Amino acid sequence: MEKIVVLKGGTSPEREVSLVSGAEIASALRNMGYIVQEIDPADYPKLSDLLTAVQNEQPLLVFNGLHGGSGENGELQAALSLAGIKFTGSGFKASCFSMDKYISKLIALAEGIPVPKYILMREDLLEDYQDVEDYSGFSNQLGLPIIVKPNDAGSSVGISRVECLEDLKPAVQKALQYSHSVLLEEYIPGRELTVTIIDSEAYPVVEIKPLEGWYDYTNKYTHGKTKYEAPAQIDDTVAKLLQLYALRLWKAFGLSGYARIDFRYDGLKPYFLEVNTLPGMTSLSLTPMAAKAAGMSFQELLQKIIYIAAKEGR
Repeated sequence: MEKIVVLKGGTSPEREVSLVSGAEIASALRNMGYIVQEIDPADYPKLSDLLTAVQNEQPLLVFNGLHGGSGENGELQAALSLAGIKFTGSGFKASCFSMDKYISKLIALAEGIPVPKYILMREDLLEDYQDVEDYSGFSNQLGLPIIVKPNDAGSSVGISRVECLEDLKPAVQKALQYSHSVLLEEYIPGRELTVTIIDSEAYPVVEIKPLEGWYDYTNKYTHGKTKYEAPAQIDDTVAKLLQLYALRLWKAFGLSGYARIDFRYDGLKPYFLEVNTLPGMTSLSLTPMAAKAAGMSFQELLQKIIYIAAKEGR
């Protein structure tokens, strides 16, 4: 029997989502015949202690079920690589680039892929602003509504959709609770679409359709709040273009294993939003939906991810 260590939880704001993902991964792996040891990095104040705990298990590899923070931004990936421990997902450099939404946009633009207009705040530039009219430069450049998000967080944590300028300052302050920098982004009306890539192969496009409002944290993780279509009911040429863009970004970022790439489509062209190097593995997660649309069960998806990680031998 081969042993796999599943990392779940952690200390990022996405801890609760990771606990669910990790539990579902561990349960499926046990049903597949693996010996599974679940480890929560939050139990190890020092990274060196976490690495020692993993090494003591002598696993075939680590299945990284963490989301956000050091579990997804490349820090853990670098440490595991240096320790000679195999792990699922992308390496440290691709993880670092993907986690930073500003850098991600620069890479996409260099590839000729459209992105929403944006402004990066490396600090609270609105702190001393008292007159809402002083914010007009932001709306002149980006329009309204404005999407305000932490520059290096996921799972829709800390994101706001600002409909009027009076709400811009509190939205920036909210985002700064989760990151040292904030991205203000043009809102692209239209459809929310995502493409999963596994081992350089694009899977069916999935469409995300919130029943009310937009795809915020509540709609993302509450059963019955959002409808999903896998595969998305879109024109085949649009689906192929989305998959082409996703594959180009996969190569440009140097991704490996598996990843999910998100877009908005306004009816004329797709706009790249972000890369998720550790997509969720819950019952509401999009990567398992894409795999299912391609005829792959959840267990088959996990086995493929494990096979890739073992083969690449990082």
